[in-house]
Amino acid sequence: MSETYSLIDATMKVIQDRRSIREFTDEPVSDQDMDMILEAGRQAPSGENAQPWRFIIIKDEGMRKKMGAIAGGGSGRRFTAEFVTKKMQERFANLQDEVKRQAAFHKLTSGQVSTFMADAPVNLVVCGKKDVWDTPYDTSAAIENILLMVTALGLGACWVIAPCIDIRDEERIKALLGMPEGYKAISILSIGHPTRPHRQRPRLPIKELVFSEKWGDPYYKEQA
Repeated sequence: MSETYSLIDATMKVIQDRRSIREFTDEPVSDQDMDMILEAGRQAPSGENAQPWRFIIIKDEGMRKKMGAIAGGGSGRRFTAEFVTKKMQERFANLQDEVKRQAAFHKLTSGQVSTFMADAPVNLVVCGKKDVWDTPYDTSAAIENILLMVTALGLGACWVIAPCIDIRDEERIKALLGMPEGYKAISILSIGHPTRPHRQRPRLPIKELVFSEKWGDPYYKEQA
């Protein structure tokens, strides 16, 4: 029984310790760690066991810089649109420090929020088959497995979608990596050794997320 609870505790700790890491040291990711990371992705569930994922490991600095530039362009366009439509101002309405507000606006609209990919020792490109119905869900399962294994190994990673959303960026990534027809880049994971510990971002209370039988009826009842 104690072994079972130890496994449960260890599993929950890995889930809770996972963070989106955007700052990495220069220390490389070992081949042994990469093997564990890739095996975690390979073991993910997929509809009809289609296993539509393929993985491309990018370590070359020149390639990483090109991918970071594509990611920055994608994020810049996305967040500039958010700024123009005033959604960004609404999102940061509670941030009273004007200097910090302007810095956040610049980081987002300039695309700098995603260019960190160029500095990660490894960019893992998760590709998926276009003709498989469940590819978005299957690859997401593989990505989460990978992120949890990264955390268990004491590494850090960030799930980046910026260079894969706009069809123009999708085609740039496809050409850069020589991907065949029938496949597309779903997401890119930047992986490396974190420069420092990161706190968990706030999570909504569980009672606000779970309903019983129908929407709005609380599953977790208030204690009398």
